[in-house]
Amino acid sequence: MTATGRPSRFAVGTGLMLVMAAVVVATTACALMIAWLVAPRIFHEHLRQAGIDRDSSEAMHVERAFAAAVGVSWGLAAVIATVSALAVSWYLAGRAQRTVTAVAASTARIADGGYDVRVHGGGMGREFDALAAAVNRLAARLAETEATRRRMLSDLAHEMRTPLATIDSYLEAVEDGVRRPDADTMDILHAATGRLRRLAEDVTAVSQAQEGVLSVMPVRTTDRELAESAAAAAGEAYAAKGVTLRVEAHAATAVRADPARIGQVLGNLLANALRHTPDGGAVTLRTRCADPDAVIEVADTGDGIASDHLSHVFDRFYRADTARDRDHGGSGIGLTIARALVEQHGGSLSAASDGPGRGATFTVRLPRV
Repeated sequence: MTATGRPSRFAVGTGLMLVMAAVVVATTACALMIAWLVAPRIFHEHLRQAGIDRDSSEAMHVERAFAAAVGVSWGLAAVIATVSALAVSWYLAGRAQRTVTAVAASTARIADGGYDVRVHGGGMGREFDALAAAVNRLAARLAETEATRRRMLSDLAHEMRTPLATIDSYLEAVEDGVRRPDADTMDILHAATGRLRRLAEDVTAVSQAQEGVLSVMPVRTTDRELAESAAAAAGEAYAAKGVTLRVEAHAATAVRADPARIGQVLGNLLANALRHTPDGGAVTLRTRCADPDAVIEVADTGDGIASDHLSHVFDRFYRADTARDRDHGGSGIGLTIARALVEQHGGSLSAASDGPGRGATFTVRLPRV
């Protein structure tokens, strides 16, 4: 395609070959013209310095010999150079054509859903290698996105099945007269619809967060203020379950953050820790400075996470095992939202655990002011 959107007349290899041929022909013609203009003057000047009259028969024979020698040698050299240059150009153009054709064919297959396709640079240099690597990264990213999309749709359907089944069964029971639309029935229906509403809100939130379209209004604050505010908000829930919430806030470190969004992050982490910490357990919310970041950690003494699941705990709807399933009340999206929000602040969120039954630690890193 050309810059105007019309298809090109020639293939890449053909166009490159024609351009190279035009350059060779133009270079040869230019060299011949320069030789024709310059060589006679130099020749006659040497005749004059040798004391030979330009109009003499000796000068005439020497000039003819010189012209014949120059013409034959230049002509032969021009032919050999042109043929050699065109041969090399044809070879290079062919390699470029094959490489570009392979990349175009592979890209077309990727566009049709063949995300397992991989492209090779063809040994044409760094630029072609970079192009092939970029196409391969694109294919891998699309494959990952497609896998995530399918898993998300499958999990979303599974998540919706339970509250929908509850609503359907209770409505059917009411219609059949088995149950009455009393307060208990309405509470169950409201709980089911509330779960669906929260699920829809969480899906919307995680999509917006990962796309970077959630509004973030950072202000100057400290990690200590963020941690103490989150602990105060979660204190009642912890007390109700009988889980101890400790706050270890060291010297305050200045950061630029949106208190509401980081509060949402810490709230998700504290709620996650509470869900997976048994009665009588403890969760520690601590702050510390680790140049160039301010660090906020949420460490629990709960279920823990197996090492092969650690890299997936921030995936949408991912649940490592039965200890972290939907019966605990989570939608499976909270940690995904938390990581996306932290990354929107230029920070990072990571998870660590010594294994099942040994607790887990989630670490938020925010750039210092």
